Amino acid sequence: MKRTAIVGTGSYVPDHIMTNFDIEKFLDTTDEWIYTRTGIKSRRIADKDQATSDLCKVACERAMEVAGMTAADIDLIILATITPDTHCPAGSNWLEAKLGCTNAVSFDVTAACSGFLFALHVADKFIKSGANKNVLVVAGEIMSRVVNWKERESCILWGDGAGAAVVTESDNGAQILSTHIHTDGAAGDTLLMPGGGSKTTPISYESVDKGLHFLKMIEANKSFKVAVTRFAEASEEAAAFSGYTVHDADIIIPHQANLRILQGMAKKLAVPMEKIYMTIEKYGNISSATVPIALDEAVRDGTIKKDSLVLLTAFGGGLTWGSSLIRW
Repeated sequence: MKRTAIVGTGSYVPDHIMTNFDIEKFLDTTDEWIYTRTGIKSRRIADKDQATSDLCKVACERAMEVAGMTAADIDLIILATITPDTHCPAGSNWLEAKLGCTNAVSFDVTAACSGFLFALHVADKFIKSGANKNVLVVAGEIMSRVVNWKERESCILWGDGAGAAVVTESDNGAQILSTHIHTDGAAGDTLLMPGGGSKTTPISYESVDKGLHFLKMIEANKSFKVAVTRFAEASEEAAAFSGYTVHDADIIIPHQANLRILQGMAKKLAVPMEKIYMTIEKYGNISSATVPIALDEAVRDGTIKKDSLVLLTAFGGGLTWGSSLIRW
């Protein structure tokens, strides 16, 4: 079996910071109300001239720099996103062109907040099969453009950004011990963007007036309980696959959905919150990009050290959930 490894990580968040106090200026809410319910203090917002591929480009270049690779070395780009530049061509195609990866094939993966782990799973399998050698696994979102800024319960959660990892067959680097992905399509209507697909085409004044093209959260309390359960199950699955328990992990990097969900996950797994790496307070929920952004920051700030056992876990719309165990 080929040894697959992460040999470089990178991330990028836009410069513009939107705090809870900024939201107070146009929405009937307060910093205290938002923070106590979500754990979020601020989020990053992309500039008007930035597309998802622009955010991803910077994250990928930083990951390739760490890996010691150039655009010519990359033979596959997998972009996880629900906010691509366009639905056709794929967001990854735009990214491929901007990076100048002329030797690469590129495609998108749509798995909402679990997207990075789905893309990592695909990369791991492609490399082990011999189909590819050097893969850019990237997740990027501009969530600020698909939320209704008049809906207090949901718009406060989201932010923009991108994270990336270079995955390759190597005896060096952080070894991917396993990846695991799951879906439950029957429960997919709890988090959805009803407009823009074949079900509601063509786009009409009526569909726009009804806000069908915004991301919608339905039955939030039910989603909370399911998320906690799936986060925990995925974590235990990845650990057990390699003969460990979640308590053996030096650091757990979950999708940054909501502080209360992360606290619920920690309680269910019986692990201390100190073991869970969080960026939610400063970035909010960036859907598929939260895991790779947090991973890159944990590497760069020294939280992840050589030989650290790192557990990644995520849950998102679809429903989707997944995990990965990595020996750094």
